[in-house]
Amino acid sequence: MKPQYWFRWLQVHGMPRVVLRVQARRGDPFAELTAGPTGYADPYPLIERLRGEGRIIRTAIAFATFDHELCRSLLRDNRFGVRTQESFRVPTSMTKFAERFPLPPNPVEPPSMLVIDPPEHTAMRKPVASAFTPRAVGRLRDRVESVTEELLDALPSDGSADLIESFAAQVPIAIISEMLGFPDEDTAMFLDWGDRMTPLLDLGIRWRVHRRALRAMEVMNDYLDRHLERLRRDPGEDILSSLVTTGELDDHALEATASLLMGAGFETTVNLIGNGVVQLLAHPDQQERLRAEPELWPNAIEEILRFDSPVQTTARTALTDVDIDGVRIREGDTVVLSLAGANRDPAVFAEPDRFDVGRANAKDHLSFSSGVHVCLGASLARMEGVYALRALFGRFPELRLDGPPQRRELFTLHGYQRVPIHLGRRAAMPEPSAV
Repeated sequence: MKPQYWFRWLQVHGMPRVVLRVQARRGDPFAELTAGPTGYADPYPLIERLRGEGRIIRTAIAFATFDHELCRSLLRDNRFGVRTQESFRVPTSMTKFAERFPLPPNPVEPPSMLVIDPPEHTAMRKPVASAFTPRAVGRLRDRVESVTEELLDALPSDGSADLIESFAAQVPIAIISEMLGFPDEDTAMFLDWGDRMTPLLDLGIRWRVHRRALRAMEVMNDYLDRHLERLRRDPGEDILSSLVTTGELDDHALEATASLLMGAGFETTVNLIGNGVVQLLAHPDQQERLRAEPELWPNAIEEILRFDSPVQTTARTALTDVDIDGVRIREGDTVVLSLAGANRDPAVFAEPDRFDVGRANAKDHLSFSSGVHVCLGASLARMEGVYALRALFGRFPELRLDGPPQRRELFTLHGYQRVPIHLGRRAAMPEPSAV
């Protein structure tokens, strides 16, 4: 492993990891939330403790807010950006050495849209946005339906399976692969790369996890090099072919965009489907309501997104000195925005800890962020979630857990590694028009 990768880990993850672990042992609720097993398994009691400390609080590593109004406001405030400003610094000589050898294109470093501000962000986002217009997403509906039906047909009637591996991960990866022009036979590789690289979005990950992520990143970028060359010779109808032929982005930007879409294009939806199944199985009364009122399925997806947010947090950096709710934020200071906290803010959501598929304002959640960085694929994720969950529960009405679900040990992306299920007897597939 290249030495600059170790320096990068030390700067971005190693030092924050030490501080958070020390603080967690001292009982600091923010450290427990971001770096402990309690935060992975059930973050909401810790979030409520932190909410009680004020609308915006100072933690050991950054400011933080769990308030819906403040989160939404800061996501839309051009005095804040996504520019990274490390809270912990290593000696300048080490940093300069690492910067001489940048990481391969990836979702968590520029020029990825996730971590750049306007005008660079605008230039990167504009050519990609056409793939996610309502008309473009609508054209994918038939493919979502056919993929879902094929996967449900393959599940064993009255048998057992891992919901994540056999279903939740397969629906979105098939769609994003088609959008990027990848062969169907390569999806298993993408799932493996995604599983290894996703922890890079967290804070304070272990060196071993970081090393596995970077190795996957190198292999993936070798693949993307070859794939882009194929598309130049023989472009298809996919978004990546369009970006290659227009020449608006160079290879580095193309690979960063592809890796971001691969990650963002299926990780959030995997968590949405997995979290949704677990919550609906835990609330059989809500299942019954959806059977009686199937028109509520789109709203049920919004409630799943609100109640058990697939993306728990994001952050913004002050681009100038600013006062927020009476707290002075200096230029370069980072504010952690708890989307999960905002989504259970009692000032916005009545009885926020109650799961209610008919909640009138469920769509006021911030799970897809807001402002210029609002998720490009939000409408696609919603459509995939509605059809996948409606079809799954319609095809297997006796579906139940076949053991305890296993959470991923991640703070930012909140979902399950495994969800063992017993499927029960197979019923007829619900009509697509009813979804």
